[in-house]
Parts: sequence; structure tokens; C-alpha cells
Amino acid sequence: MHTIAVDAMGGDFGPIPIVDGVILSLKKSKQKFNVLLVGKSSEFEHRIPRRFKKYIEIVECDDVFAMSESATDALKRKESTIYKAVELVRDGRAQAVVSAGHSGATMSLATLRIGRIKGVSRPAIATLMPTATEGRTLVLDVGANVDCKPEHLFEFGILGHVYAKSVLKLENPRIGLLSNGEEKSKGTEITKETHALLTAHPSFIGNVEGSDIFNDSVDIVVCDGFVGNILLKTSEGVASSISKLIKLNIKMSPRALTGALLMRRVFKLLKKQIDYAEYGGAPLLGVKNCTIICHGKSNKIAIKNAMYQARDFLETDINQDIENSLLQYR
Repeated sequence: MHTIAVDAMGGDFGPIPIVDGVILSLKKSKQKFNVLLVGKSSEFEHRIPRRFKKYIEIVECDDVFAMSESATDALKRKESTIYKAVELVRDGRAQAVVSAGHSGATMSLATLRIGRIKGVSRPAIATLMPTATEGRTLVLDVGANVDCKPEHLFEFGILGHVYAKSVLKLENPRIGLLSNGEEKSKGTEITKETHALLTAHPSFIGNVEGSDIFNDSVDIVVCDGFVGNILLKTSEGVASSISKLIKLNIKMSPRALTGALLMRRVFKLLKKQIDYAEYGGAPLLGVKNCTIICHGKSNKIAIKNAMYQARDFLETDINQDIENSLLQYR
């Protein structure tokens, strides 16, 4: 069985939602896996049911790398939970790491301690965005690389294409380059140069705009981490605001309340579709072993789905496919 190392202490709400999510993933999954929980056992060991203890080993550690700390200090904190979780992968005791802690620390440690796949200049964080047709669009990078060169963006396209085929099981995923217009003449000098590079890939459909992410006209959207992170946070804010506006207007109108009661199932499906917890975490593509970066506010559902992401990732030969694909276009 595969083994997944989990930073049990890194989330905003402490170890409880993380440990509960791990247990839920084992409970719901027919295909079992082993888990190395890195953290202070006295804070969560009592929540592990006896029947799951054969799958879970606790690696004792009580030093937590705080969200307020600088990611550059992560390498110095060798006794922190995230450092130890990454080291378990580096040492071969685990094949994947899942963390809801400091995303910059997780990314830095995975890149420097686990290492990059041959041919990858910079790993990228990829996340799934919902579409109006109940599909999903993979967007990368969403935060790992603020300043990018055209060759980096080109690599992101390759990383996303391989992930979409190997893990998301899309037969012929379409690659789009995020820009301020569909014409190839639109965009910055960097996006224009990237467009020229991506034309070599048969799945590249050209520039796409922000609205295209949500209308199912593209499967993979490439951008730098600065733009991608703003896109991600803006989308989360819009989704949250829409939910609050709907609730507010329902409360203000008896007629709307009646309609809402009739459409409860529709609202429930909508909430599920835009809830980040349903997607789990964001894989850091381009490192030698599976690394899943979760939202700091992840609940047990998000952690459960992040564990499934790691499990599905480990069932593929994605890293070898990435290396082969990059070699093809080098």
C-alpha cells in the first residue's frame, strides 16, 4: 500500500479537522493506504478509532511552522511538523505529503528537499475551478511563482496537460493561455512570447480570457503565480459573496423564502460545486513526489478529498510522463 505523510498541526484550526479528515478518507475509501501523522499525539490520538490504528502511525512532533513566518525560514526549522513530513517522503518512508499549513514553506521544502523532476525549471501549484457545465478547469500557477519567463509558462502548460490526462482522465485536454483578449497580439510581452512557444503543442487553443475558465471552453489555463493567486482569491470571494447575497435576499422576502424551500436541492448542489473543500487541495506539479497543498481553513471534507488526490496521483506514472513530455519539446 501507498503511504501518505500528513502535517497534522499546520492548519488554521489545529489538528482536529485534519485528523478527522484522514480518518474519514480511510473510512470512505475501498482502497486503503497507510498514513504517517506528524504532530503532537496528545492533541489528537484519542480521535483515532481502534480499527484504523493499523493504517495510522504517529510521528511525534510539536513544533508548528506558523502562517505568519517567512517561508525562507522553513529550511532552518528541522523539528517542525512540515519539515518532518517532507523528510518522510525524501527518506522513502512515504510517497506523498499533504499539508494545510504554510503553503510557502510546504512548496519551498518540497522543491528543495524532495527535488524537481528532470527538465522542470519551476514547480507550479495547480487548482481546479468549477465550470457552469459541472466540469472543472485546471489553473496553474496559482501562487508558487510570482515572476515567470515564457519558458516557465510553457512548462506549466506541459505540467497541466500531463496531470489532466493522467489524474483527471481527460482524453485530449485543451490548453489555454490567460490573457486580456483572445487574439494572439493581446497580452504582455511575456504572454506573447509564451503564445509563440505553446503553438508547438497540438492541444494549445490560444489565448483565453478570465470568463473562459468557467464556461468549459478550455481544460487547462496557464498563467503566472501572481495573476493565478489573485484569480483564485477573487473567485473564492465572489462565490462566498453570492452565497451570502442569496441568503440575505431570501430572508428579506417571504416569497423568496418559499421559492428557496422548493429549490433547496438546487442550492445544495450549487454550494457543493463552488465549495473548495470538494476539490481537496492543490498539487504542486513538477516535484519528484506527490505534494498536496491544502487551504489553511480546510475542514475534514477538504482533507478527505486531498487524501484522495494524493492516492489517485500515486496510482499514475505522471512524473515520468512529465519528464518524457518536456524532453519531447526541449
